[in-house]
Amino acid sequence: MTNYVLAAQAAAGSGMSMLLMMVAIFAIMYFFMIRPQQKRQKEIQSFQNSLAEGAQVVTGGGLHGTVKHIDLATGIIDVEIARGVVVKVEKNFIFKDAASQMSTQR
Repeated sequence: MTNYVLAAQAAAGSGMSMLLMMVAIFAIMYFFMIRPQQKRQKEIQSFQNSLAEGAQVVTGGGLHGTVKHIDLATGIIDVEIARGVVVKVEKNFIFKDAASQMSTQR
């Protein structure tokens, strides 16, 4: 009977350690994966909301250009990618400030 009680206590202890291990794994995933991604998304959203005409930007497709016009009602931005070539891009697909990116690469 004593062996059965000890075995039951050992099983209960391993269950608790398994629960603690799962909590630790979730905490590690949160601090190394989820939280940095949420922070990055907030930075992108802030950048998109602060766009102004004349800004150098990079689109989601990798096009570099200059913001020519912003239509806040529709969320469409006119981006000049070459002299006289203007493309319409949705605001959600503008991800980077090309001017600051160029200065950090040099």
